[in-house]
Amino acid sequence: MKIKSKAIVLIILCSMFFTQFHSLSVKGEELGLDVEAKSGLLMEPTTGKIIFEKNIHEKFAPASVTKIMTMLLTMEAVDTGKIKMNDKVVVSENAKKMGGNGSSSMLLDTGEVRTVEELIKGVAIASGNDAAVALAEYISGSEDAFVNLMNKRAEELGMKDTTFKNCHGLSAEGHLTSAYDIAVMSKELLKHDKILKYSGTYMETISEGRKQPIELVNHNKLVRFYKGCDGLKTGFTSEAKYCISATATRDNIRMLTVIMGAPTYKVRNRDASMLMNYGFSKFEAKKAIEKNSDVEKINLNKKGTKFYFVKAKDDLNIILERGKENKITKKCILNESRKEFKKNEVIGYCEIYVNDKLMGKVDVYSDRDVRTYSIFYNIKNNLSNLFDNAI
Repeated sequence: MKIKSKAIVLIILCSMFFTQFHSLSVKGEELGLDVEAKSGLLMEPTTGKIIFEKNIHEKFAPASVTKIMTMLLTMEAVDTGKIKMNDKVVVSENAKKMGGNGSSSMLLDTGEVRTVEELIKGVAIASGNDAAVALAEYISGSEDAFVNLMNKRAEELGMKDTTFKNCHGLSAEGHLTSAYDIAVMSKELLKHDKILKYSGTYMETISEGRKQPIELVNHNKLVRFYKGCDGLKTGFTSEAKYCISATATRDNIRMLTVIMGAPTYKVRNRDASMLMNYGFSKFEAKKAIEKNSDVEKINLNKKGTKFYFVKAKDDLNIILERGKENKITKKCILNESRKEFKKNEVIGYCEIYVNDKLMGKVDVYSDRDVRTYSIFYNIKNNLSNLFDNAI
């Protein structure tokens, strides 16, 4: 009798498992998100919300998608003032050798002088291995030192699936990452808007100081053929197969997708396009605060006869999931230590929350000259209020 009972329970559990599995499969088919590549991810980068995932923590060789970290460290070095965009970089013999057959190269010569900005273009557009090494050597003194910096930054970003062995992505034992980690560093790179000026360029010619101009052609064909695509990086090696970290923006919404291990570049581009199309259909942008609009009225006395308005310095858009009810709230944080400030002076910021989650913030300014009152005025004002209430 006990054996029969156990058998019945087992049958019920199996039935529940297969029903659940079937329902998940049907859902995937209904959404049309049949990603053929080994791994795939779709993220809304403003919130970091992962919309679709497939094997996102499985480790694969990333090929030239590696260069996202190279670009990130370069942009951070520019932002901190360690280097400048117009700095002159002398190309080493070691960097020239990394040019290979030219398929992922700027075709730089030993001793050639190029600016940091030109080298970033070489990385972002033409996926130049030589340009990546030239930047690495300029920033850190050697590629090895730069790779140490890459791994340190990966650790800081929480990229637990990642080990970098070089700055360019050519096959090397142990040089591995995951779709999730690529999304993390891509999201961080997107904070540097200027990179999209380069990664979103399809073709560019660099001719200064050269007999033979450098013709840069973007390896990411989605930049040309997918509406709104402006980055970020493709990759291919025989080990990694076809990879991409792609991003696009439409109607003030940005999507970020990562594809790893696709069998062909057509499959890679199709999978990436399909995921971003789904993301754009799933989310919408809403203007939470309009530039120069009144954000909040600040009373300077209890009667409300003395007051000023704080106004938004810029527009603030938030991303919302379509068809979902959302509670939107705002919170102004002002510099209370200031006793007076001038008209149009930034005096704090306003935060916007969706369902109690911080979605963004915008600086706010005063609509007039303001002088807050002393404690003696406040005492006088309070006494006045007491008399008013008595009357």
